[in-house]
Amino acid sequence: MSDDIKQQFWKALAASPYVMVGRAGERAHHIPMNAQLDEDADSAFWFFTSTDNRLAGGGPAMAQFASKGHDLFACISGTLVRENDRSVLDKLWSNGVAAWYEGGKDDPKLLLLRFDLGDAEIWTADPGIKGIFKLMTGMTMKEGELGQHAEVAL
Repeated sequence: MSDDIKQQFWKALAASPYVMVGRAGERAHHIPMNAQLDEDADSAFWFFTSTDNRLAGGGPAMAQFASKGHDLFACISGTLVRENDRSVLDKLWSNGVAAWYEGGKDDPKLLLLRFDLGDAEIWTADPGIKGIFKLMTGMTMKEGELGQHAEVAL
């Protein structure tokens, strides 16, 4: 099951790459970020941000994700690290990113953060016919009738 749910997670994140990210252990609210995915990298994703963003310092972090259809949810732990490889920046750069940085790729405030993935808890919400019937009639749900849950290493 864990490989299946991981594949569902990556597919859902690719379809709607918006996550809420915060540094672990801090009381600051998490902030919305647009995850930049690389199909060749399955243990990290990236964020373009600015050097004055509260995430810029890096370190242990958490990200929360809800899929576009609200049928998959994830809480992801990992580590934010400054990405210094210019080839990664070049590969992930797009017009949508460029719109935020007046100086383009050489903007002094531009920062690319890599989120090195640790582990995650993933939930799916995909009730079968039996589960839908129980929800509609108020019958008691049993574990697994609404979807799957897994703790996975990413």
